[in-house]
Amino acid sequence: MYGARYRAFTIPPGILPWPYTKRIDILYQNLGNWSSYYNSVPNYTLIALVVGFLAYDSNRRSMNIELKTEGNDPFIVNSVTVESSCIVREQGHFSVVVPCKSTKDKAWKWRIIGIAAGVVGLMLVLVIGIVGYKWITREKMKKMERESERSEVLDTIWIGRSRMPSASGIRTQPVFESSYLP
Repeated sequence: MYGARYRAFTIPPGILPWPYTKRIDILYQNLGNWSSYYNSVPNYTLIALVVGFLAYDSNRRSMNIELKTEGNDPFIVNSVTVESSCIVREQGHFSVVVPCKSTKDKAWKWRIIGIAAGVVGLMLVLVIGIVGYKWITREKMKKMERESERSEVLDTIWIGRSRMPSASGIRTQPVFESSYLP
């Protein structure tokens, strides 16, 4: 019972497979860049690659077995992060995670600010449009009033219930063609 030291992990002495078998297959997985794709932990961010350490019975390859320690000796999985190791008591997949900062609160605040800014902007554009329309209409009316003050003034008369413009006089008097005698 000497234990075993491999490139990526160390098995301490005194490890026994459960259920007992004479030979075991040890599977080591390093998910590399696919770590965050296959293993996501809610409310945590992976800061290291996910590595897996699993033991199988050599005679029955589909049977996953446990590795029991005699004492409190842990397994050591190396290369979890650069120049560091991870001490574990069971087999499985391992990585280093840190709690996420809650982005939902910030996103919610920014959404509210965005909606409020959009509503204020829409109201501002609407007010500017209404004020602009009224200003243009008022300018047109002023222009028409100035033009009417410069031109000839017409008298107004009432015909029924309507008030109509009327010319005050005619420059030349009409003459019948048949009444002309030389």
